[in-house]
Amino acid sequence: VQLQASGGGLVQAGGSLRLSCAASESIFSFNVMGWYRQAPGMQRDLVATITSSGNTNYADSVKGRFTISRDNAKNTVSLQMNSLKPEDTAVYYCNAVRLGPHPNIYWGQGTLVTVSS
Repeated sequence: VQLQASGGGLVQAGGSLRLSCAASESIFSFNVMGWYRQAPGMQRDLVATITSSGNTNYADSVKGRFTISRDNAKNTVSLQMNSLKPEDTAVYYCNAVRLGPHPNIYWGQGTLVTVSS
């Protein structure tokens, strides 16, 4: 499974970006998909996840500003980011998890988001 993330870029504080993650196969079987981010010198942290049934979970720092969605027909998961702050600057990675006796975890290559003040 390959995950291709796109949509990163440079934006001013208060602006918006939309990240997309395209999977090389149907995402219907992924129990959870999500976005994580890693700032320079920091660990990779959860941003948002969405289950196959549509339940979402967000980091406190992005609640009310970011929205995660998945489109099973297009095999994509997206992250709409509004009211961006300089502290949102990071490399964003998409993630897909298939649970079961032998769980599989897949990562995309990352896309850089830079928010200027």
